[in-house]
Amino acid sequence: MSSLSTSQGPARSDRSALAEWRRTLDWPLMMAAFALLGVGLIMSLAAGPTAAEKLDYSRMHFVTRHSIFAAVAASILVITSILDKQWARRFAGLVFIGAFILMAWILVDGHETKGAQRWLRIAGFSLQPSEMIKPAVIVLTGWLLAQRKLFPGGPFAMVAFVLYAVTIGLLLLQPDVGQTALLTAAFFITFFVSGLPWKWAASFFGGGAAMASVLYATLPHVRQRIDSFINPAAYDTFQVDKARDAIARGGIPGVGPGEGTVKSSLPDAHTDFIYAVMSEEYGFVAALALMALIAFITLRGILSAARLDDPYPRAAATGLFALFGLQAAINIGVNVGLLPPKGMTLPFVSSGGSSLIGIALTLGLGLALIRQAGVRMSYRRPYG
Repeated sequence: MSSLSTSQGPARSDRSALAEWRRTLDWPLMMAAFALLGVGLIMSLAAGPTAAEKLDYSRMHFVTRHSIFAAVAASILVITSILDKQWARRFAGLVFIGAFILMAWILVDGHETKGAQRWLRIAGFSLQPSEMIKPAVIVLTGWLLAQRKLFPGGPFAMVAFVLYAVTIGLLLLQPDVGQTALLTAAFFITFFVSGLPWKWAASFFGGGAAMASVLYATLPHVRQRIDSFINPAAYDTFQVDKARDAIARGGIPGVGPGEGTVKSSLPDAHTDFIYAVMSEEYGFVAALALMALIAFITLRGILSAARLDDPYPRAAATGLFALFGLQAAINIGVNVGLLPPKGMTLPFVSSGGSSLIGIALTLGLGLALIRQAGVRMSYRRPYG
């Protein structure tokens, strides 16, 4: 019996943290995340050399950077998935404090690119703290909202809203409207799963509509992107047109690895438009498989969270996997022309160290919080 238990995994009597992690982790979801990392490495080889040449870097510059950050992301993914729900919340708190300080520092001494001040230059690398603060806000929000059931008279919902408000305040000062919209959607989902009252929902929608109107009226680049989406004939839509043409050119089989042309035409082909590069070179089947992989991670994570009895991990994990899925949907939607242009990376596939680390934190914390669901599935009786 002992040899059988060893061959199948840790014995149930082994209560060490590592044994509990191995026994309760959602391994199909973890393997899917690693598969997505593998797709990112392949696409880095496809688009990275061309992007490096256009910037007069060595051909393997972006490939090397992506490989290094993919290894870091894989480590973060595994390490954070080992945390229990208490340590996930504490770790999220530390990440929030660190990222918040860095985002505030960006406003003083940040690195400006394309009219936005979102990055810090550290040891030759660009760091975008907003990528790390998003999952931290969702975990802390989930925990705060869960405290309402334990302490009904406490101001936990208001504290959660203030936490969200100060974060999007810093995002809008950069300005980063896309990340603001993404975090807002994930925050609302987390709030909704926690039992959002109707009056809060109405206020939230009203406030969101008012904020969108103000941003449209005051930020020219936001107005231009929305107007070009509504009336593309009156504006320069070169990047989106090129991306859609590349997707159409790839057809079902694709033109072949290395044979695509869109990566030479678009300045952000290795980041924002990596989906178009993949569709052109590997075809519709590969692009559909990528979407299926992303959908599997998102839906399996959300469904696992729904099985949890504890309101904190249920709400936080739902928000985290929704954050992951929404970011992917926005990137793909821009590539195929269904959404206005926005610099949003494709999770684990686009080049970018901050994005890789942020997504690793998102999925790692999500995996940590749904491990209880894995326990319930493992010990479920056949007929009860």
